[in-house]
Amino acid sequence: MSKQRIQEVIVVEGRYDKNILSQVVDATIVETGGFSVFNDREKLAFLRTLAQKRGIILLTDSDGAGFVIRNYLKGALPRDRVKQAYIPDIPGKERRKRKAGKEGKLGVEGMTPEILLEALRRSGATFGGETLSPPPAPITKADLLERGLIGPGSVARRQALLRELSLPAHLTPNALLEALNILFTPDEFDAQFFGDNDQM
Repeated sequence: MSKQRIQEVIVVEGRYDKNILSQVVDATIVETGGFSVFNDREKLAFLRTLAQKRGIILLTDSDGAGFVIRNYLKGALPRDRVKQAYIPDIPGKERRKRKAGKEGKLGVEGMTPEILLEALRRSGATFGGETLSPPPAPITKADLLERGLIGPGSVARRQALLRELSLPAHLTPNALLEALNILFTPDEFDAQFFGDNDQM
């Protein structure tokens, strides 16, 4: 089964959910890290930026914990930029677990590809067909080095860019690179930050 491309950023609870979903769709998938998102202001700021730029689809487990996370994010993110994807209540346990969760329901990682795609379709996800042009070449570490965002003497310049983009101040260069590739094409990035009026 070929992967379906989805424009929005999909937010899931953990890495196993992300692993399963990444086998089904070609999309940017971000983990909340479970309940840790409640105390992670930087992660929340990043999700807000992604919501404004690309839109977000919340895809959490169907148990009580999943709804606590979903409701928290629903209240913390711009409502008009968030779509809700729901998986059905299916009794069982994931293969990697010794026993079922407290409510005995399968989570996102236990769903079939067909169920996950149907949940995303019902949420109003923007699917891209074969007519979608191939994604541009990504921004690379060489690009960051060339622009003085990594390497000797780059800290102040990188911090200024993070502030400008409302991104977490503690993002590593690798995480910055990932964020830039979600938010911009290389041309958009250059035009916004490295045009004639070099802002950075």
